[in-house]
Amino acid sequence: MAEPETHLIVRSNLSILRREIELNPMRAQGAGGQNVNKVSSAIHLRFDIKASSLPEAIKQRLLDQKDSRLSREGVLIIKAQKFRTQELNRDDALQRLVEFVQEATRPVTRRVPTRPTRASQRRRVDGKTKRGQTKSLRRKVDY
Repeated sequence: MAEPETHLIVRSNLSILRREIELNPMRAQGAGGQNVNKVSSAIHLRFDIKASSLPEAIKQRLLDQKDSRLSREGVLIIKAQKFRTQELNRDDALQRLVEFVQEATRPVTRRVPTRPTRASQRRRVDGKTKRGQTKSLRRKVDY
């Protein structure tokens, strides 16, 4: 039997230690007949960002994200129950963890502020003027 990997590869120069990831089997919710009450096929993944071996800059970017899966204590909680087998749900949970961390490693692209062209400003003002004239024609006629 092959020995399990000790690292989960995020990028070529970044990985997460497997011992930092807590995987717990649990019963899946939803339809599934009699089997759903007997088999723990869903996976509950917990990853403590603050206690992890990730670089501080990436930890901070992960903690700054507005994500409902992130607790106040800095623990990422992923519940995987898409598949019927525990192995596939485990792989799905780990893949979602990798995607979450990869999102924080991407460089932030700054918005370059632009100014409206003179022609677009003119069109906007002309449209407002025309709309005002249309509305003024709807008013009650004053004799």
